[in-house]
Amino acid sequence: MIVVNRFRVPEHEGESFRVDLQRAHDALAERPGFLTGTIGRNVDDPELWVLSTTWEHVGAYRRSLSSYDVKLHAVPTLGRALDEPSAYEVAEAGTDLNIRQTRSIG
Repeated sequence: MIVVNRFRVPEHEGESFRVDLQRAHDALAERPGFLTGTIGRNVDDPELWVLSTTWEHVGAYRRSLSSYDVKLHAVPTLGRALDEPSAYEVAEAGTDLNIRQTRSIG
């Protein structure tokens, strides 16, 4: 599972945001199921940042968000992410893709 969080940050806040984003990355990296993560800044628009993480499965990612350290060191920064879908399934050849379906309640 891949999680892509994008952020729009004023250029003058870039260095302090970079520190915050690294802290968020480090907190997530300590959680079970974390595989890898990358911090990036757009080459054409220096106000656009990204934190991309890869997880064993969606449950590992969701459980990581309830960790005390993640709530303390990552959630405040993740809360600044652009309001857009961020969870992606791996769609390489041979993988089974999620099927969109209505889920019943109860």
